[in-house]
Order: sequence, then C-alpha cells, then structure tokens
Amino acid sequence: MEQKPLEKRPLGLVNLQMEDRRTEEACMSDRLIPLRGGELAHLKMEKDENWAPQNEYHQVLSQNVLGKESLSDVKVLSYQHKPKRQDPEVNQLSVLYSSNREGAAKTKPNKTGRALPQSAAKVLDAPGILDDFYSHPVDWSSQNSVAVALSDQVFLFDATSGRTEKLLQLAAGSITSLRWTVEGGHLSVGTSDGEVQIWDAVAQRQLRNLRGHASRIGALAWHQHNLSSGSGDAEVHHHDVRIKDHLRARLVGAHSSLVCGLDYNTDGVLASGGNDNTVCIWESLTARSPIHVFTEHQAAVKALKWCPWQRHVLATGGGSADRQICLWNTSSGRLMMSTDAESQVTGMVWGTQERELLTAHGYSRNQLSLWKYPSLVKVADLEGHDGRLLGLAQSPDGSLVCSSSADETLRFWRIFSAAGSEKRPPTVERSSSMLKTIR
Repeated sequence: MEQKPLEKRPLGLVNLQMEDRRTEEACMSDRLIPLRGGELAHLKMEKDENWAPQNEYHQVLSQNVLGKESLSDVKVLSYQHKPKRQDPEVNQLSVLYSSNREGAAKTKPNKTGRALPQSAAKVLDAPGILDDFYSHPVDWSSQNSVAVALSDQVFLFDATSGRTEKLLQLAAGSITSLRWTVEGGHLSVGTSDGEVQIWDAVAQRQLRNLRGHASRIGALAWHQHNLSSGSGDAEVHHHDVRIKDHLRARLVGAHSSLVCGLDYNTDGVLASGGNDNTVCIWESLTARSPIHVFTEHQAAVKALKWCPWQRHVLATGGGSADRQICLWNTSSGRLMMSTDAESQVTGMVWGTQERELLTAHGYSRNQLSLWKYPSLVKVADLEGHDGRLLGLAQSPDGSLVCSSSADETLRFWRIFSAAGSEKRPPTVERSSSMLKTIR
C-alpha cells in the first residue's frame, strides 16, 4: 500500500522568491591559475568551516583541494515554497507538518534488520536560525523541552504538549550556544559578545550573567554545579554557579583558536575540540593541562560525544578539509577506529540500545549518517534537509533525534529504541535543587 505524504498544515505558505544570482564573469585563458587569495585558500588557512562553493569555479577547486566528491551529484534545493516570516509577536517555532500517527513516516530496511525512517516524523519552522557551523543552536532537556536559538532569541518547544513559548531575546548580538543542565530546569546561553547567561526555564527569568571571555562563546558543557565555556579567545573557563566569584579556572594554551566543542563524561572528564583541529582531554576540573592532545583531524572539531556505555570512549568528527569520524580510548590515548564520512561533521549522538552512532553533516551532502559501533560501518544515510545541518539533540528516552539546519527547519527523526524505565528523566522536584544553588 502506497504511503501518503506528510500532511502540510495551512500556515500561509508563500511562493519562494528565488534570488537573482549573478554569475561571476569567468576569465578565459589557456590555463587555470587559482588566485592565492581565493576563498578556498581562506578555508584552508583561516579555517573557516562556514565556507561552501558558490559557483562552478569554486566547485572544481573544492574537488582538487578538499577532494572526495563533486557537488554535481548532490541534491539541490527541491522545495517549491518557503514559509513566510511571521510577525515578531507570533511564536516563530510552528509545526509545518507532522505524521498523522506515530510511525507514519516512511521507513526502509537496512543492515541492522530494523526499519529506519526515510523522512522526518515532524518538521518545525525555525526562521532566523543562523547558518553558522560553529554554533550549537538546539538542545533537548531531560524534562522533554527543546531549546532553539533563532538569531537573538531562544524559544522552548514542549515535545510532550507541542506548546511553544519564547524564553528570551538579547538586547544586542546573537546566540551561539545552548546547553541544559542535567536536571533540565535551567538553560545556559552563550552569546556572540562572550557572555554566558543562565535562565530558569520554568520561571522564565534570568538568574546569572557570567562574564570573562574576550570573544564569542563557542561551546558550553555542565558537570554538576560547574559550567564550562569555550570561546573564540581560545580559552576554556570553569564557572561555579553557586558562588558570586564564579570563575573557578581559566584553561589557557591548549587551544590556539576558537573552542567549538565541549562535553563531559559521567566521571567529570572533559573533552574539548577546537578550530585549531585538536581535541584535548582534561582529567578533572582541577586539571590545568590536558592528559591527551589528539591532532589527527585536519579540520575544526566541533562534533564530539562521550559513549554512554563505555565512559572512556570518545567520538569526534572533523570539518570540511577532514571529514573523518574517530573513536578514541581516552584512558590509553589510542585511536580505536576512524572512517571517512565524506562530509563535514557538525554533530553526533549515541543510540544506547542499538549501540550505534548518529552523525550530522554539512557541506556537501547535508545528511544524517548512522554507524555501527565499534566498526564504524555505515548503516544508512537519512536525507531531507536542504541546508547544512547545524547540530543534533536527543530526547530523554533516546528514541527521537532533532536535527537543526540552515534550511530554517527542525526535523524530528525516530531512529533508536527508547531506553528502559530505569533511565526515565528526573522529576521537576529534583530540578528545583539547582535553583537553590545558583547565585
């Protein structure tokens, strides 16, 4: 029986007005001499992961400099319409369309023997989301609330009720990173001005404003009452949110460029990734130098995630000039496995029940890829986004994954099995303990 396409809700969609793209004049000569100051040189020398080919000339250079594949085989814009921008007074996170029932999204068999979705179960409009590789615009709390950064605003989407509300709007600058506390009641917000704000999502009020960085916030990570922030000043700061003088430590010298990835394991070991292509492992909050520095990646490392069932195993992914996914044993400092992802890696989450790794990608395919652990054999690719994927967030039970993209949509994919009842999210009463300690 043929599966009906997802039903689109009438939200006043208008025809997409295609921009008048002027093609650059080509210089006719008998040989090709690339300019030293071209955009590809900027990508390699300045390490700008937001670069992507804009015309045929850039595409040819991309093949020769970055290798892998041509854009000629890549899916291009296929939508006929685009959601119009809504009035500022109206919630900007709206359901475009969703499945009529659970599991209505098309599925296909794969190497794992289970059905994987060919399309998202739900799609949300996210107008104004910034096309920035280095940003972390989405995070999913243990209380089932999805926080989304739309330029200078943060919206909260309650995945249980479907209700959307605006949490905050900055007076200046833009939001570059979001991270929930483990309890799920409080949200840390990093800005382009180098500030870190802490918000009570239930009371919808700001609790703290943590200053100290000299550049944009590139990543955030919580461990108990400690919040770590990475920045364009190449530093990692540890903040103790319980005390007035919050700055507990400054980690200087390990990275030489923007720190764009941070993640803690359950033991409090911190992994940091940077635009300097390095990954550093910090044994504890008191460590002042990393116990390991991994330099195998050849591009920025924004995507990194600790394995939930092997606490010493770390997965990392590199940018456009690298495109590698690596598994590390951080106890020994050994590279366990690596594979060519064939695309810029922008995010990753683990499937606990299936023991698989899901990765998000940007240039040039904008896809989700599923990998077996520990072999890193590819299971399947999931496509649907028409722009660079910016990051991933995972539901409390682990079954749903939310992908954010530069195509100004959030897509919800049912990929993994739900965790058992022993891994249910904490209650609201438990989250209130954090409120009593933040000063």
